[in-house]
Amino acid sequence: MDGDGSPAVRVSRRIDAPAAAIFRVLADPARHLALDGSGMLRGAVTQTAVTGVGDVFVMRMYYSAHGDYEMDNHVVEFEQDRRISWEPVAGRGHPDAAAPDARWGHRWSYQLLPDGPGATIVTESYDCSRAPEDERVSMDDGRIWIESMQDTLRRLDELCTGRRAGADA
Repeated sequence: MDGDGSPAVRVSRRIDAPAAAIFRVLADPARHLALDGSGMLRGAVTQTAVTGVGDVFVMRMYYSAHGDYEMDNHVVEFEQDRRISWEPVAGRGHPDAAAPDARWGHRWSYQLLPDGPGATIVTESYDCSRAPEDERVSMDDGRIWIESMQDTLRRLDELCTGRRAGADA
């Protein structure tokens, strides 16, 4: 949350896998398509894993209002096996791509907290508190993403455990 009082939207799930295994999936852009709960990802342009703050990974996206485009995701937090966060910037094909490295005030984060032997509490958060007010209002301060975030964590669970996870587990 930043100074305007808008909280980040958070969704958590306990996954029966060690934090290191989960983090490897989250740090690998090529794996994001398989865990995307939004249906907007089309694949990774960047094929190498994120290794630290300052890395940028590029994802192919689709949104009906924009068509096909890319997002350049700037890694702003990276703690091996514990936390990874990035701020998206409009990339090639996006209508706002003319403003290079113009951060929108949006941040996606994953925090991993070990929970006993071989299990991890994974919290995905979306923070748009620094975005322009009209964007925050149109996204209900990020709450429009809750269902997609829940689906992402379900898919992450399935990827990391090899088991079909219940939709509301």
